[in-house]
Amino acid sequence: MPIYQLDDLIPRIDPAAYVADSADIIGNVTLEAGVSIWSHVSIRGDNDAILVRQGTNIQEGSVLHVDSGCPMTIGPNVTVGHQAMLHGCTIHEGALVGMQAIVLNNAVIGRNCLIGAGAIVPEDRVIPDNSLVIGIGKIVRELSAEEIANLHKNTAHYVARGQHYKTALKRLA
Repeated sequence: MPIYQLDDLIPRIDPAAYVADSADIIGNVTLEAGVSIWSHVSIRGDNDAILVRQGTNIQEGSVLHVDSGCPMTIGPNVTVGHQAMLHGCTIHEGALVGMQAIVLNNAVIGRNCLIGAGAIVPEDRVIPDNSLVIGIGKIVRELSAEEIANLHKNTAHYVARGQHYKTALKRLA
């Protein structure tokens, strides 16, 4: 896995995190225990800090980046779907950001939210806890207890998969 220091900015990766070989981790990035970073993810903490908290999974092809004055905090226990784009935002515990969703600078995603595939959350938008968002930052309704439980189940699945890959994945060529 390519891990890069930029000037005096050095990534900090907990030994209990899983980072795929093809992921790039650059600069002021902290990955806590149980985090899983999947193939072809780019996490670039060059302009400000990126903190990925315990039990969060960042799936294939996602990009995490920050502007100066717009740090990023994700988690704990967040799922970021395939090819999502996160930029200088805050995503609180238990949320799921769907595939190819975009969350922009200073947006705040509340606890246990579901950001639908392809959704766009504009700059400075605050999404309340337990919300379903589809399209361009539209809150559709509050999530049910069962839907929230399914978000947590999905996150737990990726924590377990990351630990399995950390020990069982073997490069053949």
